[in-house]
Amino acid sequence: MTVREPALDWTDRVLELDIGPVAHGGHCVARAEGRVVFVRHALPGERVRAVVSEDAGGSFCRADTVAVLDAAAQRVPAPCSWARAGGCGGCDLQHVDPAEQRALKAAVLAEQLRRLAGLSAEVPVEELPGGPLGWRHRVRLAVDADGRAGLRAHRSHDVLPIADCPLAPPGTLSAVLGHGFDPASVAEVEVATDAEGVIHVGADGPVVQRAIGREWLLSPGVFWQVHPALPDVLAAVVREWADAPAGGTAWDLYGGVGLFAAVLAEQVGPGGAVTVVESARQAVADGRAALADLPQVRWRAGRVENELARIPGDPPDVVVADPPRRGLGRTLVDAITERAPRRVLYVACDPAALARDIAFFAARGYEPDRLRAFDAFPMTHHFETVARLRRP
Repeated sequence: MTVREPALDWTDRVLELDIGPVAHGGHCVARAEGRVVFVRHALPGERVRAVVSEDAGGSFCRADTVAVLDAAAQRVPAPCSWARAGGCGGCDLQHVDPAEQRALKAAVLAEQLRRLAGLSAEVPVEELPGGPLGWRHRVRLAVDADGRAGLRAHRSHDVLPIADCPLAPPGTLSAVLGHGFDPASVAEVEVATDAEGVIHVGADGPVVQRAIGREWLLSPGVFWQVHPALPDVLAAVVREWADAPAGGTAWDLYGGVGLFAAVLAEQVGPGGAVTVVESARQAVADGRAALADLPQVRWRAGRVENELARIPGDPPDVVVADPPRRGLGRTLVDAITERAPRRVLYVACDPAALARDIAFFAARGYEPDRLRAFDAFPMTHHFETVARLRRP
């Protein structure tokens, strides 16, 4: 008779750990008794006391720092009391000096590119205007069983009774957090601050957003970047790197309301063609209205994987792709490269997905010749990266 060993479970165990390098996902790596421990609220080089918060019994577990025994020089007081063990899942890096936050993100990007794409590249993560607080112009709040809005705890469905969030502009959330909702009909509430400073709660009318000298009237729930400086910054990179020729052809995949399409349309001019592919039909409708003066922009409402083969006309001179966090994947990379664009501009919010897809592009003969990264989500582990890929 075989006797099974009991499953390993360190949940709630307190460990004293020497903290190693930062890892993708908002934590650092430590080791204890031959196991990897992913530790939040720590910094490389520190010694901390941490409590194990999650353990599935495998080669690793997760832990939260509860005491710092030997602090790094870059550690600072967190501006929010919920940025702690057992607290909010939104912020991973409030305990870190903002310049060091960007350095840690750059280290993560370099590690992912090296490990997944075999690429040696040191890309600084650039600061955006506005500082590390008050930048988040769109916040999605959860509603608990008592009808109170709040933010979810880390890796949990529990809703925290926050009084405010310092990442949002001051005063944005106060009315919503004090308002009772019917939990039977409302699970989440989106709060958005538009370009005119108007605060929108849920479906209360069009949201005005501006970038590249243009204006969009967005329906409730239609995507726009949460950092107000990011649309213009990304559009400037696309304008510089795309170099679409006059009379040429461009694709804007996962194009949303057409921010990049407007830039590409300027480059190809009235004699060219820009095709936007976007699955959210309301975004397509809002984009059509905003870019009605650009007849060279053509819209396809559907999933990129379904629409790509149906796009008529010449091979594109340039493709801009801004996929969701999961990235493109091998099948879409193959589909794009089969049409032999001269250049591909890849906007990514996940460095692991980007690095994986760069490897897929390399297998098809496309190599990155430009990379930039932006700290579009201060106090969190997230950031935005843009890569340009082309055949040598």
